[in-house]
Amino acid sequence: MNTERQLQSEIGGYISTLMRKHFGKGPTSVYVTLQSEFLTIHLRGFLAPMEKILIKQNEQNRVIKTRDLLMRDISEDIIKTLNEIAQLEVRDIYADWSLETETGLLIGILKQPVPGESFDWPEDVNEKELYGKIEEASRNVEKLPEATEIVWLSDRTIMIKRSKILVELERELIKNGFEEELRIAKRPLEHKAIKAVDVEAALNRKIRETFFDWDFEKDEGYMVFILESSK
Repeated sequence: MNTERQLQSEIGGYISTLMRKHFGKGPTSVYVTLQSEFLTIHLRGFLAPMEKILIKQNEQNRVIKTRDLLMRDISEDIIKTLNEIAQLEVRDIYADWSLETETGLLIGILKQPVPGESFDWPEDVNEKELYGKIEEASRNVEKLPEATEIVWLSDRTIMIKRSKILVELERELIKNGFEEELRIAKRPLEHKAIKAVDVEAALNRKIRETFFDWDFEKDEGYMVFILESSK
């Protein structure tokens, strides 16, 4: 049975090689977190030379769209290989990118929770207030989720899953083939909404990065907070 450290090393090595093969440059570091039915793979130092040129020409959306399309193309290979090297049965893979900080996050949803103890909520975090702020932010951008789940994956990684959040206009855009355009438009709106409700006050911690992605078919949204390290 692989230890957690071995799993993280194997997954990190595989993802680094994969990114280098398909994007022309691998990340400088990869941090893997596995908890419950969630897997996150945080990439740092990840921006190819051609992408840097496009960003200088204000073509950020073109870079994001290309990355999203490529990730959808290779997601099945990722799912298959994670099963082979780490015995993880991954159901879905999602991704988001921060070009400004040259980072990215892959989110894996497992078919079954991994065995092991869950990571407890820190005592100084106001759980009720945090749920309220997440739901307020969702209501300001889409609508109040029918269900919200918040899971601490580690002391610095928080996963939020929201269900049934799409409004009628968004469903029509998806129906008419504008999924990628909707995804690109929603990300900055979600970032603004999270800042506006001051989630950090409920967390009693600083958020270093926030990542988003959606499963439009299932009407589910995933949000991940990467927190600043404790001092």
